[in-house]
Amino acid sequence: MTTSLSRRNIDFLLHEWLDVTTLTKRDRFAEHSRDTFDAIVDLSNDIAAKRFAPLLQDGDRTEPTVGPDGKVILVPGINEALQAFSDAGLMAATFDDSLGGMQLPTVVSEAALLFFRAANPGFVSYASLTMANANLLTAHGTPDQIDTWVRPMLEGRFFGTMCLSEPDAGSSLTDITTKAVKADDGSYRILGTKMWITAGDHELSDNIVHLVLAKVPGGPTGVKGISLFIVPKFLTDGTRNDVALVGLNHKMGNHAATNTLLNFGDGTFSPSETAGAIGYLVGREHHGLSYMFHMMNESRISVGLQAAATGSAAHLTSVDYAKQRIQGRPVDEKQPTRPAVPIIAHADVKRMLLAQKAYSEGAIALGLYCARLVDEINTAATQEVKDEAHLLLEVLTPITKSWPSQWCLEANNLAIQIHGGYGYTTEFTVEQGWRDNRLNAIHEGAHGIHGIDLLGRKVTMQDGAGLRLLLSRIRASAGIAAAHAELAACASQLDRAAEQLAATTATVLTAPDRATRLANASLYLEAAGHLVIAWMWLEQLIAIGDNNGDFYDGKRSAAAYFFTYELPKISVQLDILATLDETTLATRPEWF
Repeated sequence: MTTSLSRRNIDFLLHEWLDVTTLTKRDRFAEHSRDTFDAIVDLSNDIAAKRFAPLLQDGDRTEPTVGPDGKVILVPGINEALQAFSDAGLMAATFDDSLGGMQLPTVVSEAALLFFRAANPGFVSYASLTMANANLLTAHGTPDQIDTWVRPMLEGRFFGTMCLSEPDAGSSLTDITTKAVKADDGSYRILGTKMWITAGDHELSDNIVHLVLAKVPGGPTGVKGISLFIVPKFLTDGTRNDVALVGLNHKMGNHAATNTLLNFGDGTFSPSETAGAIGYLVGREHHGLSYMFHMMNESRISVGLQAAATGSAAHLTSVDYAKQRIQGRPVDEKQPTRPAVPIIAHADVKRMLLAQKAYSEGAIALGLYCARLVDEINTAATQEVKDEAHLLLEVLTPITKSWPSQWCLEANNLAIQIHGGYGYTTEFTVEQGWRDNRLNAIHEGAHGIHGIDLLGRKVTMQDGAGLRLLLSRIRASAGIAAAHAELAACASQLDRAAEQLAATTATVLTAPDRATRLANASLYLEAAGHLVIAWMWLEQLIAIGDNNGDFYDGKRSAAAYFFTYELPKISVQLDILATLDETTLATRPEWF
């Protein structure tokens, strides 16, 4: 079995903390039990270990290329790996039985996916994008669109993408220029270029279902004029649609997943240069961005979980290496002739290992907590509980995407350090892990974007109701922990940090203008993220209770590390935020 993810930790999070078996009391999950949940996790662990993990370095060293026939060539074995994933029913895990799905809770499905994310980030990208694409169309597509495009995706015959960015627009969707002209038959002709499209072209499936953002001429300006279209690589009659691969982007990591520049409607596969690629409107015109957010928000949580899983792989690889690598003697050893010890005996190595564990396991807990909120939104007994879960998820999404992308990357960085000179060589996987994980801080929105989203939108939405809900949940956990003597100090520390975040937020929101208020939004995002991860660790300590043993003691030690070394950092950050510092605003471009 792969050692890139702790099966014991997943069991703890699902059953001892989140108690997911209680979900089987709900109609949607009534056919399930702990046995079926565990069977899915076991199966995922097995497939990930046997099909995905062995090809991790091969996928890195064999980058995608374009053959003389214009087709993309990928590393051998990827087809079989993804076929095994689909054959196990994992692509359709959370979907309705009527669509061939298992109706598995989202939290269990995401836990199972973690094994694939840890084993081979590049391979799993094709599957996770397809699942998110299918989720969007199931929610917003017509019955015919679901039958035509979703069913084949859930069977693993079609794969899916999301096409938002353009070469000159990047993350600024206001500035996209791809247009969609309505045809007499009710379809649209899509003309434009999309950049950074993961899984944008390959030969892994019979078809690729692109979800494309475009503007219908005459619509509103800015993002209000964006519509969403299904633009398949092949039409239903087998004809090649006018979607052309212009080139592959050569990335520093995550090589196994193609990343493409695509032209829509440039005449490559059409007799007329102005014909355009054929697209089918999803929902209503000019509402495309709201539909796409369904996929984007799912993908943002997936990015956070991917970063956490990649950081976890780095941590467990480091633990194995540190136990085997013999070097040095204890600092109080006076006899140089005494045998050297494994480096895991050295305090500084243990510090780095604890940091890795605190970052990656805290981030995994946050991602699964958010997945559990999705299940509340979809299946809770009352609308009030659903609405509360939705509000909390809105606030947590930018944190769940960005915090793991920053701090679990640090787990990969520490893995290189623990391995020393060996870690800097390609013979070991830890340098690849850093390169693979570095992407997660960029795609689905950089830190700056999510900082602005959190401070500029999420903490002010509904007159601050989302932030109040988050802080009330944190304080509730602190209240429970305070009743236990061994947790009282952590509870008090977390409560004080929550109070400081609330006070600082109120101060920042008094800034005279939006530019000043958001100038240090990324710092706010990081501070809020540290608070939330500390909350995740306190929640785990509460779940541990009086249990003893190496696993539980390891959790306690990682939590102690986070509360001692990490949580205090936010006090300084929040102090800076409260000053409404304008250094970045005042600095002129010519000063650089």
